[in-house]
Amino acid sequence: MDKNILGTERIFKLFIKFSIPAIISMVIAGVQTIIDGIFVGNFVGENALASVNIVQPFMQVIIGLSMIISVGSLSFIGRSLGAEKNKEAQNIFKTAFIFISTLSVGVLLLGRLFSVEIATLLGANQVLLKGVSTYISIISIFAPLMALMFLFGFTNRVVGNPESYLKGMILSLIVNISLDFILVKQLRLGIGGAAFATGIAYTSALLVVIRPMLSKKNIVNIFKGKFDKSVIIPMVYNGSSEAVVSIAIATTIYVFNMTFMSIAGEVGVAAFTAINYISQFGVLIMFGISDGIGPILSYNYGFKKYNRLNDLLKLASKVNFVFGTILFFILFIFGEQLVSLFANGNKEVLNLAVEGSKLYAFAFLMCGFNIINSGYFTAIGDAKASIIIAASRGIVFIVLGIKILPAFIGMSGVWITVPFAEFMAFIIGMYLFKRSNSLYVKTIEV
Repeated sequence: MDKNILGTERIFKLFIKFSIPAIISMVIAGVQTIIDGIFVGNFVGENALASVNIVQPFMQVIIGLSMIISVGSLSFIGRSLGAEKNKEAQNIFKTAFIFISTLSVGVLLLGRLFSVEIATLLGANQVLLKGVSTYISIISIFAPLMALMFLFGFTNRVVGNPESYLKGMILSLIVNISLDFILVKQLRLGIGGAAFATGIAYTSALLVVIRPMLSKKNIVNIFKGKFDKSVIIPMVYNGSSEAVVSIAIATTIYVFNMTFMSIAGEVGVAAFTAINYISQFGVLIMFGISDGIGPILSYNYGFKKYNRLNDLLKLASKVNFVFGTILFFILFIFGEQLVSLFANGNKEVLNLAVEGSKLYAFAFLMCGFNIINSGYFTAIGDAKASIIIAASRGIVFIVLGIKILPAFIGMSGVWITVPFAEFMAFIIGMYLFKRSNSLYVKTIEV
């Protein structure tokens, strides 16, 4: 990457150049289980759809652990290579490779040996228990391959091969759709077929991103370097904000599944699943924008080019707000048609989800600001502020809202919990941003 353009190129041009690939990769990586939901919801039934959603916290454990190590090691490897400390970079990568392999094998064993217990812990009742435990047992087999796919894909970016991860994600999307069609629709293998489709899709991406890591000509590859336990704690801390995001997603899905299961049973979980999938797609695009502008923010902050930093933040916030407003109106007006993609033919699920979508839609008006703010603090090295925002919108106020609001306004209180959490996180994020902004304005004045 030519660092010069980060400080000299027009902000709008940089925004387009960095955001679009990040958005595509982020969306493709995130829609794998949504694809499963579309197929099982239409060709297996609403119970299978609910089962796929109940599995999501377990999926977030796999993805979250992968992101912690991958993102946490990325900046260390990049800084070492920039300082021409090639051996140090090689040791960091080898340590990340061994550490993430060990953790993911542990997840594999837990999923295979205790799939029923994990399914019960995640809230599956007797109707859904078999489907949930089946998905957990199968997807666990692919945990090490998924973890390595993320590590190799992210590392390829820092060694000058960013297109590798994007190509892998595109291939995985094609494979997932094709296999879901064959295994779920044609062969009628149900939720087990969907789990295999997702696992094989991630494996196909690994076959793409692993190629540069197998070349001894590359500065960083799996053959060079040695394990260095001293970098594990700094690496994990550096990726801690990614852990909070994954925990937040898992927490949101878990508490909503448990609440809907107690209030409306499998039908309620299926209705929430449909709305959650639609929401995920929009949020992934916003996260893609945040990830894409991260290197630009870091560069301009480090070189005290605060005007460019503020211009980029304003542009990204405006784009996310416009996109969020569009999503709000789409979900508010066309909620029934969108929900039908996942729950076609089930009127009870459809009616509950359509009613909820009109309340849930308000979250899109604020979540874009919160995602940009959290990404901004990560980019400038303020992990604490980033964690506060991520935890506020995905853990603290979700739990508070789901405990308090339904007691006053019933089912509507469940649906409005996410907008409530986004609103509270927005207030906290604005305070943290103004405090941060005032600090570097004082730096300019000095």
